[in-house]
Amino acid sequence: MKRVLNGSELASYIKERQAKQVRALRQAHGIIPKLVIIRTNPDPVVDSYMKIKTGYGADILVEVEVQTIDQSEAVSSIKQLNSDDSVHGIIVQIPLPDRSKTDEVLNSVAPNKDVDGLAQTTKFDAPTPVAINWLLAGYNVELANKHLVIVGHGRLVGQPLAKLWQACQYNVEVVDKQVQNLAEVTRRADVLVTATGVPGLIKQDMVKPDAVIVDAGVATDSNGLVGDVAPEVRDMPDIIMTPEKGGVGPLTVCALFENVIQAARQYASTN
Repeated sequence: MKRVLNGSELASYIKERQAKQVRALRQAHGIIPKLVIIRTNPDPVVDSYMKIKTGYGADILVEVEVQTIDQSEAVSSIKQLNSDDSVHGIIVQIPLPDRSKTDEVLNSVAPNKDVDGLAQTTKFDAPTPVAINWLLAGYNVELANKHLVIVGHGRLVGQPLAKLWQACQYNVEVVDKQVQNLAEVTRRADVLVTATGVPGLIKQDMVKPDAVIVDAGVATDSNGLVGDVAPEVRDMPDIIMTPEKGGVGPLTVCALFENVIQAARQYASTN
């Protein structure tokens, strides 16, 4: 029987727990956790992410401020936020207009406020890999002694997830979407995570029976937001897979705010 990895279901439990943690921080320490989002590249997809994050923050009483600025002002704005004690988390929406400056901008975020886990010296795990681990653990998907394949090695999902899994000494294979023998690699996967942003990249003949598939790809086509996995894969009777909506995304937002709460707690314990 086909099983669905429903991230929305798990997210509701995590959100409830986080709301209690934020109330406790407010009551015990008078601290209102605050996240600032630096946005330099207005875009409809980014707008939808902003709404989700600000709405989630409002629900659990974490203050979320969005600063829409020119990329040339990003580093100086971040430096000011680094020294602002009322700000506990800072994230920079990527891609930036000038991608050649991405590392410089991301690395200017203080490690103890880098809740996206993207700076070189960050103190936090990136939210999407954490979300994927939560999702798999929540549905009792065992990773030890399995062949794990990650398609795509971007800085938001592929790279940090590979690092996380390799640190656990799991058997991980990471491939680029353009590798010639992609289907051969993906058919070996007991657990397949794909995060390339190429709609319909993963077809039925690229997946082995009983595979667990986590579609963390995000792209847009005529149907709106879509993932990497072709629709016909969902017709396979024996796979375990994330739904078209409500898989990794809701848990990624939870994981981001988990980092913000952790950063605020850390501030409370040292001040």
